[in-house]
Amino acid sequence: MLNQSLKVSVRNARPADAGEIAEVFRDSWRLAYTGILPSPHLEREIMRRDANWWRRAISTEQNLLVALHGETIAGYATCGRARGAGRDVGEIYELYLAPVYQGLGIGEHLFEACRATLDGLDLERLIVWALEGNDRARAFYTRCGGRPTRRSCFRFGKALSARIAFEW
Repeated sequence: MLNQSLKVSVRNARPADAGEIAEVFRDSWRLAYTGILPSPHLEREIMRRDANWWRRAISTEQNLLVALHGETIAGYATCGRARGAGRDVGEIYELYLAPVYQGLGIGEHLFEACRATLDGLDLERLIVWALEGNDRARAFYTRCGGRPTRRSCFRFGKALSARIAFEW
């Protein structure tokens, strides 16, 4: 449920946002994936996606959105055409909030901004993948109206992990 009293805005990311996005990525990934992903892989991915990595991503990614609480970046999302799906399917590739902003309704604002972006690309359906062990993400996508439709396995380093597709 959207919290209408919360002052939230969503806009395209700018190069100056790179440092804050890197912090959101680091903190949200540690919260979401500690105990799910192997620690060496988790920390390697966090170190890889530093501010320079995000600056490059911002310069090449059209649909990298940030959610602002006031002037502070509370979260980010990326979206576009679905990988490996039909031509009319959009995908939210990533949607993460800083832990302090989780549970306040900001994620719903970011989710709806992604949906509007995908609608603007004439994409009629939506898919999002969540790791099977990420209960917060699975509950969030269910609350947003997604229904789990399939499961697939993939490797993170030497560990085998499962993910669930939610579709709208």
